[in-house]
Amino acid sequence: MLLCMAVSVFSFACSSEKTNTVKIGVIAELTGDMPAVGESCKKAAEMAVQEVNNAGGLDIGDKKYKVELFIEDNAGKADQSASAAQKLITQKKVHAIIGPNATRYAIPASEIAESSKVVLISPWSTNPKTTLDAKTNDPKKYVFRACFIDPFQGRVVAKFAMESLKAKKAAVLYDVASDYNKGIAEFFKETFEKSGGKVVAFETYTTNDKDFSGQLTKIKKASPDVIFLPNYYSEIPLQIQQAKRLGIEVPIVGSDSWGSQELLKLCGKDCEGYYFSTHYAADAATPVAAKFIEAFKAKYGAMPDDVAALTYDSFGLLWQAIRSTKKIDRQTLRDALAGIPGYEGVTGKMQFKEGSGDPIKSAVILRIKDGKFVYFVSANP
Repeated sequence: MLLCMAVSVFSFACSSEKTNTVKIGVIAELTGDMPAVGESCKKAAEMAVQEVNNAGGLDIGDKKYKVELFIEDNAGKADQSASAAQKLITQKKVHAIIGPNATRYAIPASEIAESSKVVLISPWSTNPKTTLDAKTNDPKKYVFRACFIDPFQGRVVAKFAMESLKAKKAAVLYDVASDYNKGIAEFFKETFEKSGGKVVAFETYTTNDKDFSGQLTKIKKASPDVIFLPNYYSEIPLQIQQAKRLGIEVPIVGSDSWGSQELLKLCGKDCEGYYFSTHYAADAATPVAAKFIEAFKAKYGAMPDDVAALTYDSFGLLWQAIRSTKKIDRQTLRDALAGIPGYEGVTGKMQFKEGSGDPIKSAVILRIKDGKFVYFVSANP
């Protein structure tokens, strides 16, 4: 006991062992370019941990383990995402990490987790690169996600534009410096053109740009039937407002990066009637989702967005894996998580193929109507 008190590192280890704790880290975008995403992640993480601890903890073997949560802010920066992962792994000695959410932050953190052989689950990062080794393109062994991936989402939006909106010509405006935006734009274009449509304008900008008038003028001249904006909720209002000032009136569709309630506050009536693909519909909830929604609303007084739902599902995956083990260490947890064939969560049923951290799951299309996100249609894999 004296030895534990004398040296802080050993003190933490002794205390953790004595009290039987599972240590989980969270990396969230609490400040920076998308604080609404980080706040949703933080709230869902705290709720998931509180529920488990209030119920007495997790059963591992014949013992009860309480969960200790460590939350790190990556400030919306790639380098801070990596350093946050390093801190959680080496200093806090976490068993697993949830987050980051945005792809451009999840990828650098996932590389640290993979090299350190520590499980990382990104709730919201849909780009394939997150779970793939950058050198070999093989699946990473310690990195998972709770969301669908962009090739599927790109196909969903392209088919929706053609089949539901009857579009034959499409235009795209996306951030060329962001793996997420660039990837989904390319998947959309590929599917739209393979299905017989034509992408008449494929315009780019760079992160933090504010003036899109040049790109939008080219888009207007191309006369598309629909415009696809696979960009973040903080960027969309300005892009749509500038499009409207130029007299662009065709339907606009987006991707899951639209899904924050902040979009409704920032965009207002300018976004009315537009559509986007996402992970779940709160107004068409399954019993599992309805239970989560009511608990979240009771705790925070607000409707949970897709990031909150996916974060909660990420913890649910962890809990399922942990409860299937007889001891808790990083490798045992990784093996248990990799062995999960399926999971029914807030955002639907997930199926995992052996050797892949990417779940097979459905998407939904929501419409912005009367200032709310409203279920429109489901899209299955």
